[in-house]
Amino acid sequence: MGTEIVIPEFITATLGFAVFLVGARLTAKLAFLRNFNIPEPVTGGLLAAFLFGLFQALSGFDLVFSTTSRDMFLVLFFASIGLNARISDLKAGGWLLVLLLMLTVIMIVGQNAIGVVGATLFGFPSQSGVLFGSASLIGGHGTSIAWAPQVAQTTGLIAAPEIGVAVATIGLVLAALVGGPIAKFLVERNSLTPSRPDEEHTVGRSHDDKEGDNPITHVNLMRVFLALNSAVVLGYLLDEAIEEIGVNLPLFVSCMVMGIIIGNVAPYFLPKDAPVSRTPSLAVISEFTLGAFLAISLMALDIASLKGLGGPIILILGLQMLFAVLFVIYVLFPVLGRNYRAAVLAAGFGGFSLGATPTAIANMTAVTKRYGPSPISFVVLPLVSAFFVDIANAIVIQMIVNF
Repeated sequence: MGTEIVIPEFITATLGFAVFLVGARLTAKLAFLRNFNIPEPVTGGLLAAFLFGLFQALSGFDLVFSTTSRDMFLVLFFASIGLNARISDLKAGGWLLVLLLMLTVIMIVGQNAIGVVGATLFGFPSQSGVLFGSASLIGGHGTSIAWAPQVAQTTGLIAAPEIGVAVATIGLVLAALVGGPIAKFLVERNSLTPSRPDEEHTVGRSHDDKEGDNPITHVNLMRVFLALNSAVVLGYLLDEAIEEIGVNLPLFVSCMVMGIIIGNVAPYFLPKDAPVSRTPSLAVISEFTLGAFLAISLMALDIASLKGLGGPIILILGLQMLFAVLFVIYVLFPVLGRNYRAAVLAAGFGGFSLGATPTAIANMTAVTKRYGPSPISFVVLPLVSAFFVDIANAIVIQMIVNF
């Protein structure tokens, strides 16, 4: 382990902006990145992660990025998702949400089955299969870090934390790369188009968007930021209240809930010519905060943690990726209706089943910017992936570790 260099918050955020812009430039120049709907922050973030990893390997220094600013971008982004969510969408997406949750539970069980079988075949304790499965993939870094000590205590596998982080890291990279190509395949193979192509984009804007009646001005941006910051402040208060009754949820879930409330109540109090939901200003801010979060997250990946993984982990993860792709194309897409919305959700599901919710949203954003809007997808998928999935995942993981 080398000498640590701690990168302060302001510099970390500044590097994140630069990394995003590099990704945007590369995406504009390289047609295959656009054709396969690879998100701009993914392109820049992975390139930066490789370069920073190379620097650490050659210099002997360990770069440690401060991530408080990154986490603030995340809560602002989910607050924006809430602001865009209409109660009518939630009602219309009720059965869609139930179906997506059921499919997610099936994915959790399938990932852990592959993880347990793979772990057993390669000489790892069977209970450690959760670290090759949903604890690190659908759960991501946070869940793998939370469960690794219990796995280590139960099985005696001292390397459990390192395995969990390594699998989550590779999963995040795979998640960022498979969602866009899946949607491209489904949309173009089935000649799919949005049911309402004139709907507003909720995250980002298509390349030929017109600003219409709500142009992006300093006043409109300030109005949106006031609504977002209000959602975050109320989200903190809600989060504290929830903790008081013994329930722990990610902060961004509380901020998204308060965003939903503000977004649906505000129209009754604001002038009709001063909206905050479904506006170009909010769409741009949503994409900016998501892009900044992902760029910082990916550039800060610890590439060194992947050193010496060996064939078993790579093979198990290869099987996990194959399972996810086949499941999305041949199970999820037909069950959700074989329409354009199902294709957008397929891109998102490919993102969060292997990585994280922000990766899923970035995949869907890249798809909708190219093919057309799908607002309800940006409401339903975060509700499943950022809330319900943690409960289902914890139940399945606990059963396997105890067994």
